[in-house]
Amino acid sequence: MRVLVTGGSGFAGRHLIAHCEAEGDEVVAISRGSGVDLLDAGATAEAVAGCAPDVVVHLAAQAHVGRSWEQPRQTLHDNVAMTLNVLEAVRAHAPEAAVVAAASGEVYGPPPSLPVDETAALRPQNPYAVSKAAADLLAGFYADAHGVRVVRARAFNHSGPGQEPIYAIASFARQIAAGLVAEDDPVLIVTGNPDTRRDYTDVRDVVRAYRDLALHGVSGEAYNICSGRPASAGELVQALGEASGVRVDHVVDPQLVRAHEVLEVRGSYEKLRAATGWEPLIDLDRTLSDSVAWWQKELREHV
Repeated sequence: MRVLVTGGSGFAGRHLIAHCEAEGDEVVAISRGSGVDLLDAGATAEAVAGCAPDVVVHLAAQAHVGRSWEQPRQTLHDNVAMTLNVLEAVRAHAPEAAVVAAASGEVYGPPPSLPVDETAALRPQNPYAVSKAAADLLAGFYADAHGVRVVRARAFNHSGPGQEPIYAIASFARQIAAGLVAEDDPVLIVTGNPDTRRDYTDVRDVVRAYRDLALHGVSGEAYNICSGRPASAGELVQALGEASGVRVDHVVDPQLVRAHEVLEVRGSYEKLRAATGWEPLIDLDRTLSDSVAWWQKELREHV
């Protein structure tokens, strides 16, 4: 297939490009440095028309919850505007293309029961989640009103090698790797709330799901991408220490504890499995060890 990936230089984007190329796809990426501003409707339309894609995977977004509290206006504007411009461009210039619009498990907020499935009401609890809920509804509207082949992919927390350390597992893995490089004993790990539990999936499994949904997802439908296996920050720190063979001094920084935070997120991927046969293949221990190994290599190369 010819696959157009927005956000191609981002964490998931890089892994998706690698996966699609391994499957034999021709990939065109819109990313930082590509010269295409997705906030510019004309530039977006020109890029889609020039690519003539079979599949568009829209990943580009302001994607950090913490930053969304600091920049709510920009987060809301940018995430909705970019999604609108991509959908309009596909409607006008690639009407046969399948679109995978990446949303987030954050759109559910505190669910009435766990695990949360796609029938749960959207109750976002931070500006990023509100922006992704709006973009998700916009994608559904384009499927209903305009007949665009849009699948709504609600990916829960994902991690793995190459992620920025502004996200939990990447931050903890980097701290472990820095301690290993410095030969610290014990290794100091600083976190926010140690008790909040999140549903983590390896990014390499997540991008498989994106491609599978492009092929087999039903237009207009939403699909959770998750593992159904939640872990707390405290559990992650303990597991990282055990995987790395080091003693850990775990310190909670009150400034990193977010107000108005959902205490547990756990999803169901049954609908995704029924549609595509997808299952998470990479367990959390491998995600953690691969993340630490990636950071060790990165830190040693920049010493």
